[in-house]
Amino acid sequence: MDFRTACEETKTGVCLLQDGNQEPFKVRLHLAKDILMIQEQDVICVSGEPFYSGERTVTIRRQTVGGFGLSIKGGAEHNIPVVISKISKEQRAELSGLLFIGDAILQINGINVRKCRHEEVVQVLRNAGEEVTLTVSFLKRAPAFLKLPLNEDCACAPSDQSSGTSSPLCDSGLHLNYHPNNTDTLSCSSWPASPGLRWEKRWCDLRLIPLLHSRFSQYLPGSDLCRQNAFQVIAVDGVCSGIIQCLSAEDCIDWLQAIASNISNLTKHNIKKINRNFPVNQQIVYMGWTEEREQDSLQDRMYTPKFLALRGSSLYKFIAPPDSDLLDRRKHCFSVQSESGEDLYFSVELESDLTLWEKAFQTATFLEVERIQCKTYACVLESHLMGLTIDFSMGFVCFDAATKAVLWRYKFSQLKGSSDDGKSKIKFLFQNQDTKQIEAKELEFSNLFAVLHCIHSFFAAKVACLDPLYVGSQATTSAAPTTSGTGKLKYTTGHPP
Repeated sequence: MDFRTACEETKTGVCLLQDGNQEPFKVRLHLAKDILMIQEQDVICVSGEPFYSGERTVTIRRQTVGGFGLSIKGGAEHNIPVVISKISKEQRAELSGLLFIGDAILQINGINVRKCRHEEVVQVLRNAGEEVTLTVSFLKRAPAFLKLPLNEDCACAPSDQSSGTSSPLCDSGLHLNYHPNNTDTLSCSSWPASPGLRWEKRWCDLRLIPLLHSRFSQYLPGSDLCRQNAFQVIAVDGVCSGIIQCLSAEDCIDWLQAIASNISNLTKHNIKKINRNFPVNQQIVYMGWTEEREQDSLQDRMYTPKFLALRGSSLYKFIAPPDSDLLDRRKHCFSVQSESGEDLYFSVELESDLTLWEKAFQTATFLEVERIQCKTYACVLESHLMGLTIDFSMGFVCFDAATKAVLWRYKFSQLKGSSDDGKSKIKFLFQNQDTKQIEAKELEFSNLFAVLHCIHSFFAAKVACLDPLYVGSQATTSAAPTTSGTGKLKYTTGHPP
């Protein structure tokens, strides 16, 4: 399912990512309507239920004519293991699903070569005998200087020696000269031991950056020094993409314009929602991130991110996007949103009164969720009628409405993010407990507000249930205001933008 419209940018491409002090490595960027996905390559088992393995074992028999048909790069002198950089054209069909470009060689016939220099590994391979058993693990963040191709469609030719890290090995007795009459085969024994295991190289989510209220910059933090063909994206919660390095200035500009376009579209949509609560002369005209030069800074050139909101005749400055539900200058306010989407806005005189109301709503929500325990909503997945149960004990369970077969289930703690189109569709981002990868699940509902309110309430109750102080306070609670248990409760204080 796709929520795109004609004005939204989608873009996919390969860039380099510098994450902290690591060497830059290749990643794939995928820009969607409301999220920037940063993906890295990994190898997973595709025989049966997919799973990830830290190490694989492949046994190759030396052919009577030629050698093993592999090229390697790297070594301890470059602070990485030796990595398979090329596989001969003849070997590709035989090794498909067994070995991959980018596999780090960890052991050769049981000999640990993780910290061996390049030439030492070459010698071990030359003396390995007629049969060599390689223990390998895919090097997900292979340094860019290795110049590894992203796919396996690469002939075994002399490698680029410019980096000083490559050995074609064709002259070292390791290259396999394929002979059509040669009937020797390759065998594979992979961990965990299972016959017929096959592996596949795929792009897997490394980092997800929600675009609403996110910001990006080409400049070094706090300075006027611009990075060359590079930028970073920072989410509103502080999650950073790392330094994304593009191949050219044109490519960098294309990415920045596409990201900026999607952020702008999300901002306009958000402003439209907020302005429903404002009279015409107090509506927000625009808001977004800028960088302010600090006039009284001890350093001559110091810039600080600031979030600006232009509302009516006034310009407001914040260090972070403000709560958009504030309507006026009253200090102690809260709002309640009903299942139908109606916003009810209230004010009290004292901060202590606001605290009492907030605790009362929390208590009411907790008690109602504890009473009903679960709530099921009809939904649609790819034109099939499904059901989504939100269960206080189990979390999220999606099942086929006809057969009752469970498609997937996740705990509340596995939900790392979500987005909706404001009409009927929700995209959930769950983290797989075993692989730690983010898995996206998209469903369509007839009553989007009700589902969102229910999820919010269940999460609030779950948090309250885990808070010892809150749970202890319930022993002395004799009564509390009742709610539907599916209302979205929002508490806001302070001054409006």
